[in-house]
Amino acid sequence: MTLDYLGHIATESDRFADVIARVPTDRPVPSCPEWTAADLWFHLGEVQWHWGRIVADRLTDRAEVRQLGKPDRPDDLAGFFAEASGLLRTALADTPPETPVWTWADDRTAGFVRRRQAHEAVIHRVDAELVAEDRTPLDPALAADGVAEVLTVMYGEPPTDWGEYRPAEDRVLELVATDTGDRWTVTLGRFTGTSPSGRDYDRHMFTPADPGWPATARMSGTAGDLDCALWQRAPLEDVTLDGDQATLDALSELMREGIN
Repeated sequence: MTLDYLGHIATESDRFADVIARVPTDRPVPSCPEWTAADLWFHLGEVQWHWGRIVADRLTDRAEVRQLGKPDRPDDLAGFFAEASGLLRTALADTPPETPVWTWADDRTAGFVRRRQAHEAVIHRVDAELVAEDRTPLDPALAADGVAEVLTVMYGEPPTDWGEYRPAEDRVLELVATDTGDRWTVTLGRFTGTSPSGRDYDRHMFTPADPGWPATARMSGTAGDLDCALWQRAPLEDVTLDGDQATLDALSELMREGIN
């Protein structure tokens, strides 16, 4: 199934802007305790400005991206966000998905940016709704794709060119979306290594499980609630966890470490 990522970026960004504009700018963000609503507003605007510039300028080199710098935080957050979001939408609409651009992932195309920014917008829309205490459901198809992205990109893609990933055959998690019927099976393994920048890593990661490895634990709920839970945002309903306690403990540790 092909998703309309551009449509989702527009819908989720517009919902975000509508909700965040209705709350005091100094109100705390429950899902990001160190942030206020103003911080959240500027953050998503800055992210959309950043990726809009990368795509609009067809930047393919990390040095070029670094030269972009960062926008100053304005007094008019609504105006800044509208301009940044418009830049991103126009840049992506004008750029074929296969166009090479710089990204931090293995996939270095504008298509990656489309997908990533759709999920960036929906998760921060949830953040804004948590501030406003006005939650609405996630689109099930987008949420299911979000679960896949979290598992394979945000918590996955171990860089084996400078580190070592050790999958654990006895730590296999099956995730079940009760509304869409999607299922994912991943192994919770350990990644260690020192990045080219000198940063040391020793953390849990997911990779797709070997087909011959049976699941040792299960996580189930609607696609939207699974997506929110993996992003450590409160689900609308309960997410059910059952199975081997050691696997669930490893999952809890991975969640505490957070997406990095």
